[in-house]
Order: sequence, then C-alpha cells, then structure tokens
Amino acid sequence: MTENRGALDGIRIIDLSTVVMGPYATQILGDLGADVIKVEAPAGDMSRLSTPARNAGMGALALNVNRNKRAIALDLKQAQGKEVFLDLVRTADALVTNMRPGALARLGLGYEDLTAVNPNLVYCNAQGFRSDSSLAGRAAYDEIVQATSGTADLMRRATGTPTYMPTILGDKVSGLTIVYAVLAALLHRQRTGEGQRVEVPMTDTMLAFNLVEHLAGRTFEPAQGLLGFPRSLAPGHRAVRTADGWACILPYSRKNLLDFFTEAGAPELAEDPRFSTAESLAEHFGDLYELIEKFAVRRDTADWEAACARLSIPFAPVLDLDQVTEDGYVREVGLLETAEHPTEGAYRVIGSPVRFSATPAGLRRHAPRLGQDNDEVLAELGYPPEQRRALAENGVTAS
Repeated sequence: MTENRGALDGIRIIDLSTVVMGPYATQILGDLGADVIKVEAPAGDMSRLSTPARNAGMGALALNVNRNKRAIALDLKQAQGKEVFLDLVRTADALVTNMRPGALARLGLGYEDLTAVNPNLVYCNAQGFRSDSSLAGRAAYDEIVQATSGTADLMRRATGTPTYMPTILGDKVSGLTIVYAVLAALLHRQRTGEGQRVEVPMTDTMLAFNLVEHLAGRTFEPAQGLLGFPRSLAPGHRAVRTADGWACILPYSRKNLLDFFTEAGAPELAEDPRFSTAESLAEHFGDLYELIEKFAVRRDTADWEAACARLSIPFAPVLDLDQVTEDGYVREVGLLETAEHPTEGAYRVIGSPVRFSATPAGLRRHAPRLGQDNDEVLAELGYPPEQRRALAENGVTAS
C-alpha cells in the first residue's frame, strides 16, 4: 500500500458503471489518486460474479478493477435512493457511467438531470454506439464491438475466419479512452470552471483504433490502394518455430534484412527484388515471413536471441501466460505484487504501468465488498446515524 498522494488527489469520481470498461477506467483514475466512489445496485456489479473467488462477490476480476475505490450500494429506483445519489453528485468532479442513455433517462440521471444539481460536473457516458445514432439503444458487449468495428474481420483477413481477439480489447481500449477524455475535460474545467458532457462510444473508439494503420490506401481520395496494413495482414505474420520453441523474429529495416539473411547463410536474399524497396516488400511480406520461418527452425531460441541481440534485430521469445507472470522482467519491475486483502487474503495486484517521479500511482485501497462504505460516505454527505439506519432498513442502501 502506498501512502503517497497521486496526481488526482482531491478529485472525486462517481463510478456508475459495470462489468469491465467503466470499472477499468475508474480503477486507473483511482490508481492516480482520485477518490472514486463506486455506486452499485443492491445486487452488485456483474464483475463481482467473476470466478474464481474465495468469497461471493469478490471474484478475481473484481479484486483489481475495483481497487482504489469506495463502494456504496443504492437502489436508484427508490426516490430516497435517487436523492442520496444526487447528494453524492453535488460533491463530485466527474461521473463515469456505461448505462445506456434510455436507462439513464428513465431513472432521471441524464446529463441535464445531473448538471441541474452540479453545473460544473464532467459527465462521461460510454456505451456501444453514439447516443444520437439509430443504434443508440442497442446492447453492446466486447464481442459485439469487435464485430461492428472491423476487429473480427481483421482476424478473418489474417486467419481466414472472423474470430474474436482472446482478450476484451474493445472494453479495455474504450476504458483507456474514457480515462484520457475525463482528464481532458477536468483540465478544461480547471481552466474555465465549465463542466461538460463527454461521450465515448465503443464502436467509434475501436474503429478509430483499427483504422490508424488499416485505413491505408483508402486514406486518399481517390483511393491509392486497399484497406488493410500489408505487414500485419500478410500470410505468415505470426511467431515462428525455432528448434526448441517459438519466437518473434522481426527484421524490420533494410539493414536488419541484410544481417538476418547473412546470419541465416543466405546473404544473396538481401538483394532479392522482392525485398529491395519498401513498395516491393509491401507486396511480398508473405514471402519474407515464409523465409524467416524456414530459417528459424534450424537453430534454437537462445541462439537466435544472441544473434539478434548482436545484430540489433528485433527479437523476443514467445512466453506462455504462466511464463509471463513469472518472467524475470515482470519480477524486476514489480508489475505483479502480492497484497493482503482484509477479507480475501493474499492476492496479486496488477500494478500501474506508468511511472511518475512526483505523484506515483499505486494501491491505496483494496477492492471493497458490496456496500462496504455506505456508512462512511453517507456520513460525509451529512446524513445522521438514525437516517443512515433508516435507509438500510428500507432497502435503499444494501451491503
């Protein structure tokens, strides 16, 4: 646990989000020092159902995405619950939600509703599609967004089958986008005193992410070629077998190619017209990958690692997930550390990848149980003990 104040110390974020996208974003904001108050329905966030778990509602996923937060469970469908929530919003700098606009409107928690009680609020709403589009009300989970954003088609172009990335890429990229969007809006508010609405549609976010390189020839009008980044989509763009395992061998520059072919005993290939210019190489990445695969299997991984290090050719052994979590580099930089949760016992904390010299990010609070901080938060809002008890007895708050 760190005692250092983070860069966002003094900023209060209301986390009205579920599953991964919103909670991941607010976890990062909490890592950076913000006071994040997670508001959940009495049944709890779906991420609490993740397995494995030692105790109900405290699954593996929840232990990390809910760290550095306080938790309050409120029934927002009750008038008293909504009033408590509005009192909380009055104290907030920003709110993050991934509830669909229609659901927010029905609860009276839309942008106009909340800025009526806190005009300077930064209100960030993230959902599958833009709120002013024909798809605004459609449900969207990560796989849906991978389909609508072209991600699954990129897999088809590379493998022949439109498959999903085996990681919740849309949720996490959108979560990171929420973070920078909220920070930018908070900076604007600091300069002008003006809050604003921020919208992060997942499909738009992933389209923008994918098209950085894959817009390619369609960047120009008229088009100067096809969609798709040739190097990434060429046949054989994958790790290669070595004599004793797998590796990524990536001769990237012209010099890398010359050195690789020389090391492989075929220096004449460096003058092959297929690889002599950037234009011809773009058309023959598949041939290059086939040759790398052909040569790679003749030597073991350690030999290739030493040769590529000597020649400054980009190289990495392929580590499986078990190896990654125990890798010397991961241990050296302390990306995974063991902490002691007051109710869940020892667990591994995924550290912040960003280093700050003056305001380090870090673990300041363990993930709370459902409604763990009801009493503390309500007391801060000025609710006396008898009123706090009444709210619990009436089912407005839960734990």
